[in-house]
Amino acid sequence: MLSIFLQVVPFFALIALGYGAVRIGFVTSQAIAHLTQFVFYFAISAMLFEFASKLPISEIFDLEFVVAYGAASLYVYLLVFFVARMRKCGVAEASVEAQCSVIGNMGFLAIPMLISIFGEKAATPVLLILTVDLVFFGSLIVAVITGSKDGRLSPGVLKTIGTGLIKNPMIMSIVAGLAWSVLDLPTPRVTSQFLLLLGAAATPCALFAIGGSLVERSAERVSVAVWLSFAKLVLHPMAVCFTALVLFDIDPFYAAVMIASAAMPVAGNIYIIAQHYGVAPQRASASILMSTVFSVVTLTFAIAMVSTHLIELS
Repeated sequence: MLSIFLQVVPFFALIALGYGAVRIGFVTSQAIAHLTQFVFYFAISAMLFEFASKLPISEIFDLEFVVAYGAASLYVYLLVFFVARMRKCGVAEASVEAQCSVIGNMGFLAIPMLISIFGEKAATPVLLILTVDLVFFGSLIVAVITGSKDGRLSPGVLKTIGTGLIKNPMIMSIVAGLAWSVLDLPTPRVTSQFLLLLGAAATPCALFAIGGSLVERSAERVSVAVWLSFAKLVLHPMAVCFTALVLFDIDPFYAAVMIASAAMPVAGNIYIIAQHYGVAPQRASASILMSTVFSVVTLTFAIAMVSTHLIELS
């Protein structure tokens, strides 16, 4: 446990550094917003393209893996959704809470952390999970919120979802990288060095940006935020563990990465969606803040457990 904690600490130390820099006014919130744009549109995209372009196409289309992760996530999603409805929340608010319970910080935290701890082999399952989160659950929340407000799902919603996917640099970089792999195109040395250099900036910049963004997070609706953090950090990885190890025969290494990915704190882009549609943004903000703080302990525990499992199998 201590060895895993020491591996995880540098990542959270960078988050704390970003938080401290903004808190004391050394770095402005506007600068963090620009840094986030750099990471999202350039650094992370370069890293994802680099990984995807090297993957054999047979590895990325692992239907059993996708079903195992998707089924566990959907179970937790529906559980949290119905709990919210029982508390008399509207459909749109319930969908935001449900989204908080299953969508972790894959792009800015999971990718650098898990690849650093488990090696580049972890890129394949992480990319699969990221794709499920962005394509399925990312589309689901837009459809539910829009449908609940309009009373129906109009063709315009499908256009909005499609446009959103096309404009998402993470999706596009993965698709471009896989196309590069399928076509077996050569990567010039200068291009490879450029991508490696740009992608190397993703980890420190992303973690610093996460920390800086937490300064403006509020702790309103604490009881709900605690429940959603518990759902994301405990219930979600437990459900994924059950489907990966009991219901399906997932490769042990892939299962370990899947469980560790499920233990990631709530993703920051949920707040952006909630703010855009005016649906429970404070709730999403508080969940991001609390889950990130609590994940120092829960994520260390989850990674330690799956690492121990892998050692026992080897």
